[in-house]
Amino acid sequence: MSDETYTMKEAMLYSQRIAQLSKALWKAVEKDWQQWIKPYDLNINEHHILWISYHLKGASISDVARFGVMHVSTAFNFSKKLEERGLLKFSKRDDDKRNTYVELTEKGTELILLMYDHYYDTHHSILEGSLALKELYGRFPEFLDVMAVIRNIYGEDFIEIFERSFKNFKESLVEEADTVSVKR
Repeated sequence: MSDETYTMKEAMLYSQRIAQLSKALWKAVEKDWQQWIKPYDLNINEHHILWISYHLKGASISDVARFGVMHVSTAFNFSKKLEERGLLKFSKRDDDKRNTYVELTEKGTELILLMYDHYYDTHHSILEGSLALKELYGRFPEFLDVMAVIRNIYGEDFIEIFERSFKNFKESLVEEADTVSVKR
């Protein structure tokens, strides 16, 4: 322990602070997310799988699990439910028979776009809670330190997928007057 650059007390306080703040943040995110997707009869895992499938275009179940931060069996089981609803389809690739891939069906794509169109129909406490920082600094929080921690936990692949999917998402949004829509 003498080679460490932190004390046991610092480590414990840091871990507890992160745990408490993460729990509070997640609870607000979860509530906002559930309210948004409730009219579409989806749970958070299902919506996340649809979102990942939409932005990664032909992701493997392993990719969905890794990026969705869920176990592979969870990703597969919820994907299966989405397939049964006609929102997702499974496939194998000629050059990769070992992995199962998922893609949105036309119905799945329409649902994702419909949800985007109705994003502002529900309250978003995370957004509301961030507006004071946006007004003060002229931008929303960027979480660079959190991204660095996540990179160290989940690896560079996770961050690359995260950045690629958000780049695709950002490029798909069109802002006109007081509305935002998704390029179709």
